Amino acid sequence: MQTTVSTPRSFSLPQTQQLALPVLFALFGLIMGSWAGRIPALAERVQVSHSALSMVLLCGGLGAVVSYPISSFLMGRFGARKALLISGMALLCVLVSIGMAPTVPRLMLSVLMLGITASTFNVAINSSATKREKLTGKSELSMLHGLCCAGGLAGATLGSLMASMKIAPATHFLMLAGPLAMVLWGAYSMMDADDSVEKVEKKSFSLPRGPLALLGLLGFLGSMSEGSIADWSGVFLKEHFGASDGLAPLALSAFSVMMLLSRLVGDKLKVRFGAQRLVTLGAMVSASGLFFAVVAPNAYVALGGFAAAGLGMSLLFPFVFSAAGAQGPMALAAVASMAYSGSLVGPPVIGAVAHFVGMQAAIAYVGGLSLVIALVASRTRLLK
Repeated sequence: MQTTVSTPRSFSLPQTQQLALPVLFALFGLIMGSWAGRIPALAERVQVSHSALSMVLLCGGLGAVVSYPISSFLMGRFGARKALLISGMALLCVLVSIGMAPTVPRLMLSVLMLGITASTFNVAINSSATKREKLTGKSELSMLHGLCCAGGLAGATLGSLMASMKIAPATHFLMLAGPLAMVLWGAYSMMDADDSVEKVEKKSFSLPRGPLALLGLLGFLGSMSEGSIADWSGVFLKEHFGASDGLAPLALSAFSVMMLLSRLVGDKLKVRFGAQRLVTLGAMVSASGLFFAVVAPNAYVALGGFAAAGLGMSLLFPFVFSAAGAQGPMALAAVASMAYSGSLVGPPVIGAVAHFVGMQAAIAYVGGLSLVIALVASRTRLLK
């Protein structure tokens, strides 16, 4: 009589990560969108002034910039798969601590830790995604970043719903943390078990060098532009056109939705046209959209300009991160660190321009940044 021995089912890397990576990117967007959607409630909870709130938000950008040694250590000690689990669990803990922060200093410390853990998790999942791209030869990072956008929109919408139901941020974040931790563990378990570590340089901060420097510069300029639009597009509609409180936030919504839709088809476009051409032409579309918003006759027409800007900027980060990740995880971490520093510089610079010259000039300045992005992208040979 012949007997059969059952063996545990084995999944190949493409099979396991086919679901795991999309889940991880969407989860990351959901976490960050949930945090962003509760910022007003958190500010009210600790009775923080507008100037102090800007310092709180600045702590998040600072944490992202100084996260390089954390990313280096985790990637070098455990590999990308375990690094994303460790940093992801830490990110969920930090999210809860933000909701519970009783004072402004405690909130600043928690947001600093949010910047560190979110950046580290972001580097780990992008490193896993670029490794998958190299193994399969299939471009997927644009779609994954699109899912991150979708998660962010879902998180912000959920935050708005929780706020309307008068649910405190601490309760909201506690309700999220448990289920999301289970989702994170499930996605981690489905991923390939190759936990090979990466060779890293022991530096507190590393700027990309050589050809990678142009990728870092693209990330820096792109982060400046996106951060500025996120923080100031609604203010522009409100101050320049007198838009209502309900209409003004639609500038960011139009920007984000077009970015999401474009990223979902970006990988197919990359195969046909190439990353360098798409980023270059996209930056020119972004510049045109922002200049159009500046000269628009009313707020509704200006929304079209911000939508065009979202369409044009959408593929920059997926393709820059893909190109950097192809050079290795630490190259990706260095480019990401330089990119995140743009989120520190951009919004305050735009604020200064708006203060001295006006909001129209500030938005036009962001359009000028898009033209610089187009110029740099046209000379970045690592974009393929």
